Amino acid sequence: MRTPRERDNEVFATVSSLLGANRVRLQCMDGIVRMGRIPGSKKKSMWVKEGDLVIATPWEIQNSKADVIWKYTRPQVDWLSRKGFLK
Repeated sequence: MRTPRERDNEVFATVSSLLGANRVRLQCMDGIVRMGRIPGSKKKSMWVKEGDLVIATPWEIQNSKADVIWKYTRPQVDWLSRKGFLK
């Protein structure tokens, strides 16, 4: 199962709202609310809605923005919570 990589500065995040134009508002597990962007390569294959758990990579230049790189399904979220990855 794909988990956030510490060396790549990836964090768990929950989609709190959809902003349009491939942009979402993310509530990250490190306590920061970021504006997330779904990159063009993932746009067609990743359909994100409010409440979804995703992996986000914060930008190095602006910490208030991030790229969404992975979306979890409901069974995957249940598995992560059972194994203790989600607090």
